[in-house]
Amino acid sequence: MRIHQLSVYVEDQAEALAFYTDTLGFVKRHDIPLGADRWLTVVAPDVQDGPEVLLEPNRHPAARRYQQALAAEGIPVVSFAVDDVAAEFDRLTARGVEFTQDPLTMGPATTAVFDDTCGNLVQIVHMD
Repeated sequence: MRIHQLSVYVEDQAEALAFYTDTLGFVKRHDIPLGADRWLTVVAPDVQDGPEVLLEPNRHPAARRYQQALAAEGIPVVSFAVDDVAAEFDRLTARGVEFTQDPLTMGPATTAVFDDTCGNLVQIVHMD
């Protein structure tokens, strides 16, 4: 068993796609119209056949409550691995990304948390 896809609820799919591709550097994998919404996924640029992040509309009341509750408690909805948290923090800060947690080392892990502008907090992590 391996990870195929995970969902990140977003307020606006077009804005989410722009943020996840233009700002973070992911690559669009699927963009399939589904009425008012889209089956919209992104992947890591160096593993384009790897796990996909589905940028899923938060239209369902339960999805919206879940998203809002996690954000209010400061809980990231997803964690992305990076080679160097401090360097990624600097790169993303220069692109206007707002961090809610600066790089922090806790044992073998260094993490930082940012606002994805789509209603979520996202963690970046490097494990030593």
